[in-house]
Amino acid sequence: MTDVLYTGPIPAERGGELAMGGGRSETSALSGTGGGRAMTTTQNSQRPNACCFCWCCCCSCSWNEDERRRRRRKRISQDTKMETIPNCEACTKPSAEEIRLWSQSFDKLMRNPAGRNVFREFLRTEYSEENMLFWLACEDLKQEINKNSIEEKARSIYEDYISILSPKEVSLDARVREVINRKMQDPTPHAFEDAQLQIYTLMHRDSYPRFLSSNIYKSLIHGGSRTSSES
Repeated sequence: MTDVLYTGPIPAERGGELAMGGGRSETSALSGTGGGRAMTTTQNSQRPNACCFCWCCCCSCSWNEDERRRRRRKRISQDTKMETIPNCEACTKPSAEEIRLWSQSFDKLMRNPAGRNVFREFLRTEYSEENMLFWLACEDLKQEINKNSIEEKARSIYEDYISILSPKEVSLDARVREVINRKMQDPTPHAFEDAQLQIYTLMHRDSYPRFLSSNIYKSLIHGGSRTSSES
């Protein structure tokens, strides 16, 4: 019998880089801005689910987010870095009507500073507060006009939320990461626009429905209702 040489694809090994369930590979670098430091991050490059490469936040991205929260929950119990987060936004006490409107749409919640604070507190209970922190950092960057400050803030956002070495890394697909890496060569106030929209979509689809059924929001609704009836 003649031996037949197998020339097909070799199945990928599990473990190590595939711990997130999926397979993306990506190299990103910070170079040329603000001082010559360079960072190279490597991840795995093909996902078994092709929808992970689409623009929108899809089912596999949500799975990755759930897995990320589980790993972060274990890590935070031994790491205090997440305790050094910035303070909540300054805002006035929301009225009962404002609180009620938060349930009508995610946009109304996110446009309200008090709503963002409450939603951020909920995200903290789910170990995904970094999504809101990243979104707020992007909003802050958009207001910047000084070139040096833009480069400094862009680098800080990359290291805090994009780098796979960061404990606050947000869940982004390979296409968006590639766009960020190109824009980081000469960052602008809108360098993270694609990533910001993807995280906004993730919060809307993944976290917002649970927020509306959470005790945090329900207690506000009931408290606002009591205040309205008393007045």
